[in-house]
Formats: sequence, structure tokens, C-alpha cells
Amino acid sequence: MKRVFSGVQPTGNIHLGNYLGALTQFVELQNENEALYCIVDEHAITVPQDPKALREHVLDVAALYMAIGLDPKKAIVFVQSEVSAHAELGWILCCAANTGELFRMTQFKAKSQGKESVGAGLLTYPVLMAADILLYDTDIVPVGNDQKQHIELTRDLAIRVNSKYGKDTFVVPDGRFMKAGARIMALDDPTAKMSKSAPNEKSRISLLDPPGKIKKAIMSATTDSEGCVRFDTENKPGISNLMNIYSALTGKTIEELEGLYAGHGYGDFKKDLVEVTVNALTPIQERYQDIRQSQQLIDDLHDGAARADAIAQKTMKRVRDRFGLGIGR
Repeated sequence: MKRVFSGVQPTGNIHLGNYLGALTQFVELQNENEALYCIVDEHAITVPQDPKALREHVLDVAALYMAIGLDPKKAIVFVQSEVSAHAELGWILCCAANTGELFRMTQFKAKSQGKESVGAGLLTYPVLMAADILLYDTDIVPVGNDQKQHIELTRDLAIRVNSKYGKDTFVVPDGRFMKAGARIMALDDPTAKMSKSAPNEKSRISLLDPPGKIKKAIMSATTDSEGCVRFDTENKPGISNLMNIYSALTGKTIEELEGLYAGHGYGDFKKDLVEVTVNALTPIQERYQDIRQSQQLIDDLHDGAARADAIAQKTMKRVRDRFGLGIGR
């Protein structure tokens, strides 16, 4: 049985792009693999956070994890900071990483551009991400396509350490990237991916949005002047993005949608997409409300942390021995 690991930051509301791009994979993978899913709160503090709000967001994300179908009896669901080995291995891997490769990371360059100074965590957080993955002898990492560079760094670090300290120090993981066509773009700018941090709230649909907000976002989504429901990402990126959403939520193929809406305008298509989206998210929202304030959520997270820590400590014993850390037995 292969081991799967992935995580989501507890910042902002999880949106449809996160859900269709990565979280649906989480649910699929828990059934035939040993799966660990983490809320990575230590990554969140690379930028200032309100401590009280951060803890609430952690529980929000954990409840959403379970509401979309993650089963804590099948998968290990836990909070990163509850397992101290993440930070320990992060430091060890920082000593194996090179500053050059960190400065070349696309997200660091984008977030630091034009700034005189940024926090050191912004530079080194990809190493902590690598530690998150390598800590659990992970075989498969389900992520969005924008995380390919981070997976490559993780693999490079694992191979580098293995070549110096022993080939079985770390398992070299593989990324499992979302299927072609599943990338969900911003509703107001279909050339940019859907983002939690975009200033325009109508650019995204969050999993907990009420029906009225979903309707406003979809009905105001950018399309084109042709008025024909036809898939063409180059010339018609807006309607193509909406068709991807419709297809992902219903299982209908793009060809089926083109046939279904032949002769119909964007208005009819968008109205139906509103209904499809609301119907898909309502059961998730109902389950979320049942889970979020329950003691069972806290109990499941504590249990998940204990199970994760048991795996992590085996890895750390091996890593400490290989690096010569501690005084031995």
C-alpha cells in the first residue's frame, strides 16, 4: 500500500479551484492508500496572523476536510504544529538546501518582487514543505499544477541527502497532479487561476458561500461577445472555464455540454451552472455545520496527530542517526 501526504493552509476560505483541483483527489486516494492530510498552520505564519483567528481557521479547514468526504477512520487528518518533527526536519533540510535554489523558486520571486525586505520564512518555507512530505516516507503527493516546482525541490533534497547519508534515508516522492482541464481559473479573469487572496470576491466561489453569493459570482463571470457555448481555451477562456466547472461538478463531458447548450446563450448556461454549483455545495455545507462545533472534530484531530507522530518519530530516528545528531544509545 502506498503512502499519500498533502496539506492545505488554514488561510482564507477554501474555494472551488482548491476543491476540484486537489481535494477531490484526497478523497479518492484515501480508499486505496495510507493517507495523511495535514492543515499546515506553520506555513501560515510566514506572514503575520492573528493567533485567535488562525486557530479558528485551522478548525474551519479541518471541518471542511471531513465535510468533503475525508474519513478520519480511513485517513490520518491532523494539524502540522501538533507534530513537532515537522519543524525539526525542516531545520535539518534547510542545512541540506542551497540558497540559490530557494531564491529561484517562482513563488518567492513573485511575493518578494519590489520589496526591500521580506521574512526569512518566505524564502525557506519550501524546505518546510519538503519536510512535511519526507517525514512520512511519502510515495504520492496530490497537488495542483502550480506546486510542481515544490515537488521537484522535495525530490532534489531527498536525492541529495540519500546520496550523502544513505540511499534509504528518504523515500523520493512523486507528485500526482490534477487532470488536464481541471484547473479552475478566476471568474473575473480567466487567464489567472482562482485564488483565495484575489481582492475581488466575485473572482472565486468558496465552498461555504451562500446561494446568493454563488449566483452573483457566476452571473457576473467574464465571458466573450460571441454568445455561443463552445469550448475554446485560447479564444473563449471565460466560457471554457465555466464549462470546466460544470463538467467537474456533474461528470458531463465538454462535448455533452456543447450539445446540450447548442443554440442557447450564456444566460441560460450560467443560470443552470448556478443551480449545479449550489446543489453540489449544499451537502458539503450541511455536513460542515454538523462537524464544525462538535467535540468529535477535536478528538479526531488529536487522534490524527498521535498517529502521525508515531510515523514521524520512526523517520526522525533514522534521520538523526544518519546526520549524527544526539548522543545515541
